[in-house]
Amino acid sequence: MTHNGNLKRRVRARAAKTGESYTSALSHISKPKTEPQPDEPAGKFLRLAVAQTSVCLDPRDAAAFRANGAEMRHLMRQASEAGARLLHFPEGTICFPHKRILSEIGPAEIGAADWSRYQWEVLREELEETRKLARKLRLWTVFGAPHRLTPPHRPHNSLYVISDRGELVTRYDERLLSHTKISFMYSPGKIPVTFEVDGIRFGCAAGMETHYPEIFIEYERLDVDCVLFSTSGETPSAAPPFAAEVLGLAASNTYWVSYAAHAPQSAIAPCGIAAPNGQWAALCPTDGTPGIAFADIATNPANPARPWRRTARGDLYRLHQIEGDPRSDSREAF
Repeated sequence: MTHNGNLKRRVRARAAKTGESYTSALSHISKPKTEPQPDEPAGKFLRLAVAQTSVCLDPRDAAAFRANGAEMRHLMRQASEAGARLLHFPEGTICFPHKRILSEIGPAEIGAADWSRYQWEVLREELEETRKLARKLRLWTVFGAPHRLTPPHRPHNSLYVISDRGELVTRYDERLLSHTKISFMYSPGKIPVTFEVDGIRFGCAAGMETHYPEIFIEYERLDVDCVLFSTSGETPSAAPPFAAEVLGLAASNTYWVSYAAHAPQSAIAPCGIAAPNGQWAALCPTDGTPGIAFADIATNPANPARPWRRTARGDLYRLHQIEGDPRSDSREAF
């Protein structure tokens, strides 16, 4: 029934577009295709990889910064060998600084972050090595790191997008921060960010932004095909809500969502790539170890779901609503 319904919709759409009869449109669509038809644009494809990585919580630990940088590059090589075009990492890939360790009155209390404790120079060195490897492997790489601003401004909590030429293409700054982040740690971002790889458009989100569906609805309006959502965390019990929201957001917006977090959470909710049907297309290991998962993501221009939902969010229903109070016209009372 679903196949027949889709066929009928395609036939009617072609007949309305070309002015030909239903029978003529049906014969055109039903005949074997040796190449894409001009009225049916071909979808685009890309092999996407998502990573779950070790977590460093101490911003003073230079050795852990370097170990996580080496782990990043190891996973980049694995992704490249498997044919990935883009590898997506978690929030705070090199170091996700713990609020109590960073607190100037901590660790007993949470207070204003003392960012002088953060190993900025080591971070810069590790990210430079990562940028060089992205160029060597011809691999688009998206990773989380704080972006330092001129004092007294706090850093942004950011996602960096490195192209397959090793160039910084853009940067996304988390916009809807947690209470602790906005009160003591980071400056919020202002705008959504999109970029394209092989004709597929990506959007970026971070932190706890899956809790805010408006972020993802905005990306649907910006015609993205996939949202890269990076979060963090060392506590497995915090992961299930994010994983559930990722599936729901993929289904409700009919696009792909990549979910990258730290490996300790994987025992309950591993990282993965959600398909537009709200199902996992790929999942990382569930044993708490670093790893990657792959999915060949694709666009489907013939899918009617997104155009219909845009229509439904417009004036469609207002035009069909009954004026006045429809309850006053009730024939019977229940």
